Amino acid sequence: MTFARPPSQEWPQNNPAIARISRQSQSTGTPLRDAQVRSEGRNVSLSLGESRLTVLNQQIQTWVDQLRSGDLRALARAISIVENRAPGWSELLKALFPHSGKARVLGLTGPPGAGKSTLVDQLARFYRGDKAKNKDKDEAVKPDRTVGIIAVDPTSPYTGGAILGDRIRMQEHFSDPGIYIRSMATRGSLGGLARTTADVVTVLDASGRDLIMIETVGVGQDEVDIVRLADVTILILVPGMGDDVQTIKAGIMEIADIFVINKSDRDGAENVEREIRALQSLATRRDGWTPPIVKTVASEGIGVQELAAAIATYEAYLQKNNLALNKSVENWQERLVEMLRDAMLEKARAQLGDGNLARLAAEVAEHKRDPYTLVEEIAGKLGRV
Repeated sequence: MTFARPPSQEWPQNNPAIARISRQSQSTGTPLRDAQVRSEGRNVSLSLGESRLTVLNQQIQTWVDQLRSGDLRALARAISIVENRAPGWSELLKALFPHSGKARVLGLTGPPGAGKSTLVDQLARFYRGDKAKNKDKDEAVKPDRTVGIIAVDPTSPYTGGAILGDRIRMQEHFSDPGIYIRSMATRGSLGGLARTTADVVTVLDASGRDLIMIETVGVGQDEVDIVRLADVTILILVPGMGDDVQTIKAGIMEIADIFVINKSDRDGAENVEREIRALQSLATRRDGWTPPIVKTVASEGIGVQELAAAIATYEAYLQKNNLALNKSVENWQERLVEMLRDAMLEKARAQLGDGNLARLAAEVAEHKRDPYTLVEEIAGKLGRV
């Protein structure tokens, strides 16, 4: 008996479902229909897809268990998958998110040359319990915490490369399993952070780190993305860089929960402090908190203990006044909008493709079409998907 094959493709040769209906057809003398073959093939494909999904979920769960047990290689691999958006990154984050939300996230930002890396290094040493340099610690600080550090470095707009040099200043921590350091390149993102910094924070949080410190790139006037991610935002200023307060711009001065005047042994530190206090007298924050000013000399470890105490005081203030949850809700509102924007942008890029995008761009450049109608059309198509 002959069987008609689909004109454009062959039936799968070793497909058990098709072999079964073929045997049934031969035993009953009923012709084997193309539609029946295609239906069985789809069922098998669905079964194989579900099987692969089950295997993937099992692999991810094993991965999550390894990561949460303290396996540094599993942690490094997970961060790479998330940062590079490799296959499985979304499923991994979905599995890790229920385990996150316990770490305290500190954001350290400021202009280039303010000493952010050195201060992060000193704070990490303090929180890990360096008793030789931190005697008579404040009990509220809780030393011997596990620490995760994310150091964001700028990406060259010409070569696309990044030096990732912040880790050089933290070399002595490499042998400490309680400190995990990860450098990230901005890859063209603005705002002082890399695009995937928030997701990497989720991975570190789920791995059981007690404290996560994020060092932004050197910021100038309005790079304030850190405030939507950090529980405590620390703005680091230094004297002798132009204006008394070199970042006295709307936005960046308003995000600080704590001001740090680093390199305070230099001339002009008092002027910076006066300028900050003058700004604070002009307006009050909605939460009623007045950011303290801490003077440090990070290269010598001076003022680090006072900074840690200021951080603990602000954390206690948030908890006492029930502000921590409100702040988290506000931050997630911003992040959800950002995540939706990224997801829609990826869908639009996938729908357009490189060839179509180049063609449409040429039509706009030649004034054959206006970009506003074009974007409306693209957005309309996405809404129907």
